Amino acid sequence: MKEIIAFIRRHQVPPTKKALENAGFPALTIQSVEGRGKQYGIGGWAAEVDPELNKVLKPQHADETRINWIPKRMLSLIVQDDEVERVVQTITQVNQTGHVGDGKIFVCPLVEVIRVRTKEKGKDAVS
Repeated sequence: MKEIIAFIRRHQVPPTKKALENAGFPALTIQSVEGRGKQYGIGGWAAEVDPELNKVLKPQHADETRINWIPKRMLSLIVQDDEVERVVQTITQVNQTGHVGDGKIFVCPLVEVIRVRTKEKGKDAVS
């Protein structure tokens, strides 16, 4: 089993949830997070929604409105090994715009999964 952790833009949560559900993956956890990549945050108040605005911001104004921590959403879901590629493709198709900040996806191995209520383990704990 694997845990897939994806960081995406806030406004992309509804279409991502719908695409994952349509692909057969309705169970996930979503958290509000803040972070930044190698670009040290994106300039402009609306850059999260429209990255093209970064190109038209005046240099002196861009410094004043620099955002160091970008609000994002973190999605986490547990899948079987043979489902990883389908989930990654689904998330990528919905979120890929070609602009900085489209997100990141991490695929992590799981050593064990236990359902607390029944003490089921492994595949039985997540099915």
